[in-house]
Amino acid sequence: MASVGDLAALSQMTPHEVIAQVLKEALPYIESLRGHFVVIKLGGSTLEHQRHVLEDIVWLRSLGAQPVLAHGGGPEINVWLERLGIASRFERGLRVTDAETLDVVRMALVGKVNGELVQFIQRLGGSAVGLSGLDGGLLRARRVGDDLGYVGEVVAVEPGPVETLSDAGYIPVVAPLALGPDGEALNVNADDAAADLARGLRAAKLLYISDVPGILDRDGQLLSVLTDAEVRDLIASGVISGGMIPKARACLRALDATDRVHIVDGGEPHVLIRELFTHRGAGTMIERERDAAQGS
Repeated sequence: MASVGDLAALSQMTPHEVIAQVLKEALPYIESLRGHFVVIKLGGSTLEHQRHVLEDIVWLRSLGAQPVLAHGGGPEINVWLERLGIASRFERGLRVTDAETLDVVRMALVGKVNGELVQFIQRLGGSAVGLSGLDGGLLRARRVGDDLGYVGEVVAVEPGPVETLSDAGYIPVVAPLALGPDGEALNVNADDAAADLARGLRAAKLLYISDVPGILDRDGQLLSVLTDAEVRDLIASGVISGGMIPKARACLRALDATDRVHIVDGGEPHVLIRELFTHRGAGTMIERERDAAQGS
């Protein structure tokens, strides 16, 4: 949010001066992302806010970045399981996925959520192609454990399908399914799939569009910038808890190959543009400790 001083300064400017100031601030960030992959993970709980997020993704593509949209779809899966009378069960925060549940997961993620996102991007003037981690062996995984059924963790990324689509001008939209060792489909946690996709593409940025502003301290105040070491300390001390723990751990894993990871609130209009192209930002940015020490 802009400070009182910022608003006062802007109020004294002519419209042309305001435009010049905004461009002056944004251009270095735009140039830093031109030609680089930016992975954006859209959660199922934030799909009602998708218009502004998808508009921002289309703008990113027009500005020369190479956005890749990874998505979840837990609420949609729950709706269809309930309609079909199939019980939902979770172990260690992951959906237990038997063969019947896997069919529903594939239908909801690929047949509905992925297709709707592609359609929406097209309506906004972008060009998108939907795929899952099964296509072209994009995501390869192994089973997490027999007790979870067809649930996988990614062990390898084949970036070719995404690179080919992006080079052709499309925005790839990726559903979190992966190819298992025996050729079977595996259900992958969407946060983890996005982190692995960002690593495999060596993305400049990974952004999690959430339903919270970012990582908060004990008093509920937003922590705007954190290092990977600080995130580990916050997990160990219990400040990061509940559903934020797996997301934070996925962020840390992505930092192996990704410059910066961000968590932002999808309910805020045009939050991607604010987070990526302004000094103040909008959520939490996580960077490697060595990068923070070097001031990069």
